[in-house]
Amino acid sequence: MAYEDLRERGLVEEVRPDFRQVSMLLAQAAKDMATARANLSIDKEWAYIIAYQAMLRATKALVMAEGWRVKGREQARTFVMLIGELLGEEGRALVNRFDRMRRKRQDFMEEPQTPIPRYEVEGALKDAQALIERCVELAREKNPQLAFL
Repeated sequence: MAYEDLRERGLVEEVRPDFRQVSMLLAQAAKDMATARANLSIDKEWAYIIAYQAMLRATKALVMAEGWRVKGREQARTFVMLIGELLGEEGRALVNRFDRMRRKRQDFMEEPQTPIPRYEVEGALKDAQALIERCVELAREKNPQLAFL
């Protein structure tokens, strides 16, 4: 289990779930997606970055709903590993695309002149929406009061 390995390495700890914060993160992820879509025609690379950020927020929300807190360096990478565990085999392709977005985002932040093709940005928006919807669904299973989202 990835969680156990990460806990032993001091990258994850158990905490009491804060569903108010989970709800806020999921709402912000939805808002980020609206912002990413609105920015697509203005700055496609930045729309890609915003879509990635939305995925990261949703993943953080689900990890919090599970009662885990990520700590240490390379938290984004840890979130990718945890969401891979939570989504299992059925979500493997989506998690792989999320991880690719994580790396591409880092590359873009270091080398901003590197373009991201429009088709890739459009695919990223679809992937982000799918991941967010899955995170909302799984968070609702943990706390049905999140159903208003």
